[in-house]
Amino acid sequence: MTTLIVGLVLFLGVHSLSIVNEPLRNRLHASLDEAAFKGLYSLASLIGLLLIIWGYAAARMDPTVIYTPPGWLRHLAMLLLIPVFPLLFATYFPGKIKARLKHPMLAAVKLWALAHLLANGMLQDLLLFGSFLAWAVADRISMKHRTQRPIPTLPASKANDLIAIVGGLAVYVVTVFWAHQWLFGVAPV
Repeated sequence: MTTLIVGLVLFLGVHSLSIVNEPLRNRLHASLDEAAFKGLYSLASLIGLLLIIWGYAAARMDPTVIYTPPGWLRHLAMLLLIPVFPLLFATYFPGKIKARLKHPMLAAVKLWALAHLLANGMLQDLLLFGSFLAWAVADRISMKHRTQRPIPTLPASKANDLIAIVGGLAVYVVTVFWAHQWLFGVAPV
């Protein structure tokens, strides 16, 4: 469990620098050239992600049950997950979805985390998905009080919403019927 926690602290800590101390992030960015800053940020994120994966897998070998969700919550979770990939696509294919939500990736992370919290009741699930849900909520709140950095996207277009929806739903279907089992050893259906 320690590896999972260290991974979460590292990964979400790096991604929380703007939330907790935007001036420090800006000073670090200014003191390094662009490539060095992005390289260190990416390396810390990658190490954190690998520790999360390793720690979560290890924690699954010795599970601690916190609660047992009723079966109908799994169905609700599957419904909540339907918009997740379209929202991720909408982040980089700006259209009306992105304009309305402003931060579709954070909405996707919140739905993903909430759905997994509803369907899973092990301690490692609460740590992983609860941490991501708390981070996404904190990040969204902080964005109201700080200057936004631009996200590289394709040019805005009316077709982008269709691309986001069709592409996102295709990835959802592949994930539900094949990739989730292959990647995580758990078949959602």
